[in-house]
Amino acid sequence: MSTPTVLLLGPPRIEIDGLPVELDTRKGIALLAYLDMSGQRHSRDALAALLWPDSGESRARASLRRTLSSLNRALAGVGLDIERESVGLDPDPSLWIDARHFHELLAHSATDNHPPSTVCDLCMPLLNEAVTLYRDDFLAGFTLRDSPPFDEWQFFQAESLRRELAGALERLVRGYTERGAFESAIQHARRRLALDPLHEPAHRTLMELYAWAGEHGAALRQFRECVRILEQELGVAPLEETARLYQQIKERQLAPPAFQPEPVPISSTSTAGESRDTTVTTVGEPEPTEVDSQAFTPPLVGRSTEWAALRRAYSSVRADGHIVILEGEAGVGKTRLAEEFLHDARLHGATTVTARCYEGEANLTYGPFVEALRAGLSQLDPDDNLANTTPNVLSEAGRLLPELINRVPRLPVAPPLDNPGAQTRFFEGIRATLLRLCAGAAPGILFLDDLQWADPASLDLLAYTLRRLRGDPLLVLATWRSEQVPSGHRLRQILAEAQRAGHATTVTLRRLNHAAVTQLVHAVAATFPTGQADTRAAQSRMEQVSRRLYEETEGLPLFVREYLMALRDAVPAMSMDDWPLPGGVRDLLQSRLRTISETGWQLLTTAAIIGRSFDFDTLRDVSGRGDEEVLAGLEALVAQHLIEERIDPNEQTVIYDFSHAKSRSLVYDDMSLVRRRLLHRRVADALIGPAHSRREPGAVAGQVAHHLRLAGSAPEAATYSMSAGDYARTLYANVAALNHYRTALALGHPDAATLHEAIGDLQTLLGEYAAALASYETAAALADPVALVTIEHKLGMVHHRRGTWELAESHFEAALAALATGAGAAKRALIYADWSLTAHRGGQARRIDATPRTLAEQAQRLAEQAEDQSALAKAHNILGLLAREEGELDTARHHLEQSLAQAEVLADTGVCVAALNNLALVARSAGDPSGAIVLATRALDLCATQGDRHREAALHNNLADLYHAVGQADQAMAHLKQAVTIYAEIGVEAGAVQPQIWGLAEW
Repeated sequence: MSTPTVLLLGPPRIEIDGLPVELDTRKGIALLAYLDMSGQRHSRDALAALLWPDSGESRARASLRRTLSSLNRALAGVGLDIERESVGLDPDPSLWIDARHFHELLAHSATDNHPPSTVCDLCMPLLNEAVTLYRDDFLAGFTLRDSPPFDEWQFFQAESLRRELAGALERLVRGYTERGAFESAIQHARRRLALDPLHEPAHRTLMELYAWAGEHGAALRQFRECVRILEQELGVAPLEETARLYQQIKERQLAPPAFQPEPVPISSTSTAGESRDTTVTTVGEPEPTEVDSQAFTPPLVGRSTEWAALRRAYSSVRADGHIVILEGEAGVGKTRLAEEFLHDARLHGATTVTARCYEGEANLTYGPFVEALRAGLSQLDPDDNLANTTPNVLSEAGRLLPELINRVPRLPVAPPLDNPGAQTRFFEGIRATLLRLCAGAAPGILFLDDLQWADPASLDLLAYTLRRLRGDPLLVLATWRSEQVPSGHRLRQILAEAQRAGHATTVTLRRLNHAAVTQLVHAVAATFPTGQADTRAAQSRMEQVSRRLYEETEGLPLFVREYLMALRDAVPAMSMDDWPLPGGVRDLLQSRLRTISETGWQLLTTAAIIGRSFDFDTLRDVSGRGDEEVLAGLEALVAQHLIEERIDPNEQTVIYDFSHAKSRSLVYDDMSLVRRRLLHRRVADALIGPAHSRREPGAVAGQVAHHLRLAGSAPEAATYSMSAGDYARTLYANVAALNHYRTALALGHPDAATLHEAIGDLQTLLGEYAAALASYETAAALADPVALVTIEHKLGMVHHRRGTWELAESHFEAALAALATGAGAAKRALIYADWSLTAHRGGQARRIDATPRTLAEQAQRLAEQAEDQSALAKAHNILGLLAREEGELDTARHHLEQSLAQAEVLADTGVCVAALNNLALVARSAGDPSGAIVLATRALDLCATQGDRHREAALHNNLADLYHAVGQADQAMAHLKQAVTIYAEIGVEAGAVQPQIWGLAEW
């Protein structure tokens, strides 16, 4: 005989022997739900009036007859008790309805002979099973638009069931607390609070549980969350009772529970709503635990080797830091393994800070480090005002995180970023602040997820941080997708440098083997009521399911998880010929999306366009929906596990994100081009609207450009791309700036000459000389006569760096010729100074009167005539360089010190670097190698700030010679290796490094 199953808690559906049954009318579901929940018979007239209120009596009764016939067929003739004038449900046990069983379980748990406040051992499994059945709200996502009376009845039924669930959860919390099982109690308390975030007693319960479990930081954060929600929603402060509890926890004076913890076995049935972390041991592989039937997280299997590698790397972090890279293909479980490890580390006293990188956000400069700073700041005790941290350090970090400045009063104002050494101070401020935020009883952990999507500026900052791991008790844990980080990628270079220093470990994750997949299937089946069968036939069927699942997924953990989520209730009874989703993961995701309401789908498509985590206000503004619609839609999406909800680290707003990237990709791909463009336009408008007015315009310019481009607004996108490039240059993010300028050019920005010139500037700093020449030549072809002077000068300087002296001099001559007669004395001075340097390095001049000395003196005269300090600083530099070459060390030192003083006043980093380097060479010639090392080191720090790769390599080379001269072989070799590494990356043409670039020593 067929066994019908009716699921009303959550999106409604009917199954026969485990197979879904489709009804040809929604009214059939509504009728079945009404008959079950009312628990009595109803006249046909009453049912017709309820479900077809706008139809005439005869028409409504006819519709009812057709619906009853269709529903009876769907139930295989089981359950309906149909008479001529009335309809009811037959109490046939073969018709199983989850809502009915939910009520029966709660009723049985209340019949034991003990006070209602007591939760005995017999009650616990009943309550566990009841809350497990409650997948979602009653008839979630279901409505009858042509029947307001039914919708109103449905609303009140759903509210009543939610109250019953709340009561059951409260009893479970009490039961687990009485048994000392705080971890389980916390998970149920979280679910209880999620039902009504304004329920202040639920906040207090969570605070107590966190404190009793030893998680005092979480308890204090729960109080702040309570304060935020009450203020935001009701405009009131917490009750005195809640404030008093906060003080007790803060002062570690909360009394222990009034019982002796005696954990007892409750039930192997999973507890719905728990999002339990897998219990992790410090030796070997994490032990599998219960699998949550709602927030589904299968046990961690097949990762014992990787787990041991993580433990070894973390154990090595004492005085010196370390970086661990978890790499592997998308969906292989990198993030899951990292999160389990972080959980274990926190249990052992570590402070962890987490940040994620997002696809398509390489234009969001320093994005992951901003998120890391926010996350770390939010974890601090509310009374920790960072008083023991250097104020200048916090001021630098405050550039990225304004709320840090608000947290610490009277911080000094950070100096402008155009000062010498500004980037070094900026990077050091962020590094030192993160170290402070990660400090704790055990070495801290900074977790950077999906590093393959990090922006270039963040990679610069990461490289800076990793070079300074010596002496820092910090583990940097990062994940990246191996297929998106090929050989030669910047991340590979950063990792190689850390490995050479002995501070790096790489852990490569592979797909699960068949044994691991089988272990997962057995673990999942054992935690659900349908999986308790222990017969030989059931075991054989489980093996078949495991084999089929392994074939379908090929062991990719993400796919395994998604299949198990769909199959877990039916695993023990699965037929090998009839899988619910045989079409693969795409079909699986699509099937989950089909249950979304019209409003939910609109919100999901809007979120997919935004492209990363998003807040409520942006989603509302872009979708065009009202507050209540957006809130209800988001709650439904969170309940369906398509969207995740979390608190923004700054504790101002709730943030949402897709449960995983494949869901977002699927939603995005299914949209029409017209809809995509419309939504991209709305997102761009939202980013530049009043809600984002507090942010630096350049900081969002890259995102705005991205959305405008996809909206089909190429001219506007080009303008914002250029602005994003300008902003990135101010933060020394040269690669990011280069990408933005190229995008602006590709989008047809009208000022192509300026863009090509800016691109050439950046390519010059990066040592891409052939590309820089091409960019400058293009700029010269498009430029007006005034701009042509500067471009010709820059072309000469690129040829100078390449060692093609005659070509350099020809461009200097062309630049001078382009100047109007008698005009531009300052410009002439700059050109003559560089021409002098070229003539000096080339060994001869193109003209008899163009000797290095005469050119330098001409530069000085013109600079003094124009009273231009920048030109004069450059002239003094070349005169000092020439004087040193001629053995006039005092004269050389005099000129170079004047050059340095003027450059420092002007904040001209390039001239400062040149003067310091040349002063170091003077000191060496004067027999003072130690003083020379100090000067050259200052020059190197400034040069790294500017991002001039060629001159940075030259300074490393000079320092290698100086350290060798004083007998410090290790330091000499370290600088020589870095020089060789950079030289191998720059000046490459036709696959070969140009030998001339090695000759740079002074400039």
